[in-house]
Amino acid sequence: MSSSPTLTIAVPRGALMRDTLDLLDGVGIDTSEVRANDRKLLFGDVGIVTMRPSDVPTYVEAGAADVGITGKDVLTEQDEREVVELLDLGYGPCRMILATVAGEPDPAAEALRRLGVMRVATKYYRIAARYFEATGRQAEIVEVKGSVELAPLTGLVEAIVDLTATGTTLRENGLVIREEIMVSTARLIANPVAHKLKSAAIDTLVARMRGQLPAVPA
Repeated sequence: MSSSPTLTIAVPRGALMRDTLDLLDGVGIDTSEVRANDRKLLFGDVGIVTMRPSDVPTYVEAGAADVGITGKDVLTEQDEREVVELLDLGYGPCRMILATVAGEPDPAAEALRRLGVMRVATKYYRIAARYFEATGRQAEIVEVKGSVELAPLTGLVEAIVDLTATGTTLRENGLVIREEIMVSTARLIANPVAHKLKSAAIDTLVARMRGQLPAVPA
């Protein structure tokens, strides 16, 4: 590619990064420099900037990146962000779930039966609050930043709302899934202005990415 890329792409670090880089390689964007530099964040020659998945909508909304990739969970939690969702990329599947300590009565069902208030720990305040409101239950949402699985084990809360890929961490901490709230996969998003002004480049990128996705059985 030239030294002046047409688009700046926000790439998520963490669980989605490897599949994202593979996808970019597949559409003709060389990611070898990104793979070789774990600590470097900005790769101007290929138009890539790397960051936490939760920061991708912020950078894309502000125009610091034309397009970006992040999870649907992030987009749902940050639904106030003015970005355009372009494509479900399919990889990085996770489930947003409600979980409690295994073997105990389901506090979510008990709260609904008794019309009581359930305490819930989560990193996803908005998703949790909307879910309980939509299902007719009252919940006191406790925001945590670290390991949310610790909260019910110490008696801080009765349940957690969290994202899980395999459920292994939940099982290892004696927790059991009670309800599934949503499914999350990686999504391609764009800045609204760039989506108009750089429509040709973005449309080309979307078409190439779509061509890299596994065929959906009829």
